[in-house]
Amino acid sequence: MSTMTKEQDVKFWARSDSNGDSKLLLDQVSKVYGDGDAEVKVLDRVSLEVKAGEFVAVVGPSGAGKSTFLSIAGALLSPTRGRVLIGGQDVSKLSGSELNDVRLAKIGFIFQSANLIPYLTIRDQLLLIGELAGKPKAESKKKADALLERLGLGHRLTRYPESLSGGERQRAAIARAWMNDPEIILADEPTASLDSERGRDVVQMLADEVKHRGKAAVMVTHDQRMLDLCDRVVYIEDGQLSEV
Repeated sequence: MSTMTKEQDVKFWARSDSNGDSKLLLDQVSKVYGDGDAEVKVLDRVSLEVKAGEFVAVVGPSGAGKSTFLSIAGALLSPTRGRVLIGGQDVSKLSGSELNDVRLAKIGFIFQSANLIPYLTIRDQLLLIGELAGKPKAESKKKADALLERLGLGHRLTRYPESLSGGERQRAAIARAWMNDPEIILADEPTASLDSERGRDVVQMLADEVKHRGKAAVMVTHDQRMLDLCDRVVYIEDGQLSEV
């Protein structure tokens, strides 16, 4: 698959600045490790916009830069060059504590495995996020219960992760990602540990939530069967991005 020319890249980015409903903007982002002869360029002038209510899939071969891309989009990793705007805020030069605040308030992460805390009930997984954000416990409890009910886990509130199915654990992880009403959801291979039916259910729930709540989502995936649930698909290879 061909990558974008410099001219195409400029046009792709030009349309990104045209609308105020952007949730995530990556502007000419590059990530380089090492220097001199040992320099490795993982991302090369990547630009991408994701708007409110939009669900974007990122696909590409192993080693293409997908994980680095998602880490930079989620303010877990700083770009070598370029800007990252989350909810209109340029996070590229924020301090470590400021980035922690941005991640907690504006970004929800869904990982390949649910990464639930084994000694907390499903409800308590969500309440912990509210506590970290300084929200009143009664407010957090009401919100947690509503999210879990919406995702079909209302009857599992006091269960521990080990007693849930793989699909239920992943739905709990989705609920946790929504707990602080983030601007953006970033999902890294969310269906990798699920069978086809459960995987599709999880991605459909994610797509529905994005539309219902006017958020934005980016999903890195190898699962071609899920792409029809996304609004756009972008392809990454050799550190460069192109739209499919």
